[in-house]
Amino acid sequence: MTDYPHPIIAREGWLFIAIALLAALGVWFLAGFAWSLPFWIFLVFCVQFFRDPPRNVPSGERMVLSPADGRIVVIEPARDPWLNRDCLKISVFMNVFNVHSNRSPVEGQVVQRWYCPGAFVNAALDKASVENERNALHIRTNDGRDITCVQVAGLIARRILCYVDAGSTLARGQRYGFIRFGSRVDLYLPSDTRAKVGVGETVKATTTVLAELS
Repeated sequence: MTDYPHPIIAREGWLFIAIALLAALGVWFLAGFAWSLPFWIFLVFCVQFFRDPPRNVPSGERMVLSPADGRIVVIEPARDPWLNRDCLKISVFMNVFNVHSNRSPVEGQVVQRWYCPGAFVNAALDKASVENERNALHIRTNDGRDITCVQVAGLIARRILCYVDAGSTLARGQRYGFIRFGSRVDLYLPSDTRAKVGVGETVKATTTVLAELS
């Protein structure tokens, strides 16, 4: 996407990578390479965690794209706690080795944004959707479909970043946020939506089609 000209590494990681590099070099200079090895390992971890490669956007206006890299942990009928409606819930769990950039699953306008502080239990657990820190977007598609996209913090994640608010317009696959160090994204879709993935399946942000709107 042209709206975020990142050079493969997400801007959220530049400070962490710089600190890790300086620490590794400093310890190597002062104490030798052996003592600096853990810092070099941490530097490699930071680079892989904050990688943010560009993604191709599949065609199809009714397609709901994955908002995150990770593994499908929930596909079930549920109650949307934000819009108070019956829906289809699809959840993507991200471990620390996944890309953590979050992207819009559909094209539309952000109607409302909610932020809720909370706990930091394992994001793979169902209770994380209602107990953990979370940031929710109500997105209305161009044909009037309502979708709720929720960033949920995890056991290690302590920082949810969201760069859009009510009134913002999102393109399909547009980068809109980031969650640091393990988390999940919940999608609450219209109840007649057809899932295109299965529980346990590995998905990629933007490139994987999660569902099709009826």
